[in-house]
This record gives sequence, C-alpha cells and structure tokens, in this order.
Amino acid sequence: MASEEIIRLAEDIRAMRIRGAAEIGRAAASGLKSYALSSRAPDAPSYIEGFNEVYRLLLNTRPTAVSLANALNYIRHRVAGAYKAGAHTDALRQATIDASDAFVKSSYEAVKRISEFGSKRIRNGDLVMTHCNSSVAISTLIEAKLQGKDFSVIATETRPRFQGRITAKSLSDAGIPVTLIVDSAARYFMPKVDKVVVGSDVVTANGAVVNKIGTSQIALAAKEARVRVYVCAETYKFSPSTMLGELVEIEERSPTEVVPEEEIAALGDVKIANPAFDITPAEMIDAIITERGVIPPQAAILILMEEFGYRIGEEQMGRVFVEEEDR
Repeated sequence: MASEEIIRLAEDIRAMRIRGAAEIGRAAASGLKSYALSSRAPDAPSYIEGFNEVYRLLLNTRPTAVSLANALNYIRHRVAGAYKAGAHTDALRQATIDASDAFVKSSYEAVKRISEFGSKRIRNGDLVMTHCNSSVAISTLIEAKLQGKDFSVIATETRPRFQGRITAKSLSDAGIPVTLIVDSAARYFMPKVDKVVVGSDVVTANGAVVNKIGTSQIALAAKEARVRVYVCAETYKFSPSTMLGELVEIEERSPTEVVPEEEIAALGDVKIANPAFDITPAEMIDAIITERGVIPPQAAILILMEEFGYRIGEEQMGRVFVEEEDR
C-alpha cells in the first residue's frame, strides 16, 4: 500500500510541481526509497507486492519522461536480482535504498560532467538561446559563467506553463544577462544567436530528441540561420525501448493549462490540444553533450548499446518479475 507521502509525491510529479527530467528521475528514485523506509512487510513476497504498487504508481505519472522510467527500472532491476537470489525482507529494503541512493548520486555527477563538457562550447561574446527549464542546460551555462566567460542568453517563456521564466531568473541570479521572449519570437531573434543550448527528456536510438514543445521549431529556425544546436542529456535519458522499435508516447496535458477552466465554455465547440513535448530529428542537432562526452546524435545507438543493450534481456526479465508478482 502506497503511503500518503508517496501518493503526494506522485501527484506532485503528475501536476508538474516537480518538473524537469532530471528532477523527476531523482524524485521517482526517492519514492521507492521512501517505500523501503516505511514498509512493514512481514515477508519478501509482501514487500515485492508493495514495491510493485509504488513502482506502477510512479511510472504512470509522466508517460514521456524516460528519466522516470529509467530511474525506476534501475532500482527494480537490482531489487529483482536480490529477490530472485532469495533475499529476505530486510535485504530487499536495503537493496532498494542502496539503488536509489546510487541513482541519485550518479545523476548529480552526470550533471557536473555535462556542465564541464558543455561549458567549453560557450565563448566570450556569445548570444545563447535556451528553451524551457532544463537543470543540466542551466548548469552548463552557469559553469561557463564561473569560468569567467562573458555571454548573454535569450530564454523563451515556454508556454503554457512558463517554465522559461524560472530559467531566466536562475541565470540572472547567477549574473548572466538574460532576455525573456515569447516562444513565437524565436525565429525573429535567431539570426542574432550564436548557439542554442537545450535539455532533453528523451533521446531515441536514432538520435532524435524529445523535449518540451517548441524545441523542434527552435531547432528548425536555428538550422535555417546556420546556428549550432547543442542538447545536454544524461545517458539515463536515452530510451532503451526505442532500440526495440517502440515509439515514444507524447504526453497530452489538460486544456486548462492553455485556457482557464472558467473560460473554456465560452469557446463553444473549440478543441484545445496541449501536447507537452515534440520531437526534434537528429539532422537538426549538431551534438548531444553527455557525461561520457560530446557525441553526434547518430551515435546515440552506441550509448544505448553500452548503457542498456547488454541488459535488455535482463530488463525484460525484470518486467516478468513485476508481472509474476502481480498474479
């Protein structure tokens, strides 16, 4: 049974009170750790039954965020191994806690490494455009500032939730000159821009990037203006399921994020679409900056093979582990 704390955490992720792919992944890991710390399961099967319930609850909060799924599967894979090896309840609790802590630690270390690699792409006098509120993109720009580089940033508002305002404030607080613009002005400003730096929610096997809605339009404008596009992405945002031909589900959010609920009726039969993400093809991206280094998007498959390829069979076994315990 999921505790009230975990239920609130899941709702915070679903409602975007916890936002950003990295933060979502770390929050999901903390949810499983919270279960381990609070569980009073009398035996291993009971512990696994509760684990599966929390796993599913968290997994279903944000369907596009592969960081969430990869964080949960990172922990599940290790708990599944311990369970199949005959671990008792206390050992399963400890395996959950250890795996959660390891994921969170590696997540922060990845951001630090990406910031170091990405900051080398920023030069004195640059005008950088960014979109949405990516912690790793922000960290990259702040690291460049800490290195003494003099540059400025254009941040899009990122409608309808206006996450770009958070980005603008964070960068300004770090001493970086920032101009906030409406999303539709991106092409207007692009000829003045030197490079685009964005984050990512998903990187697919063919090098396409799934990121906040509007990213592909910015990349298209950048390609037209011959502006380089850099994507900052931890390797746990690479989607192993796309190696098997699965498509990335694009989350459709509530129309009330676009039009206030009390005003929707006045529109009559107008349908409101609110996709949260779009897909930027690999050919519109110059490089993906990961904690392993800077790669062309076409090399995403190599990262996936190294990170997940040899474990795909084991991860499928992990799914069986969850399904078997459901029966």
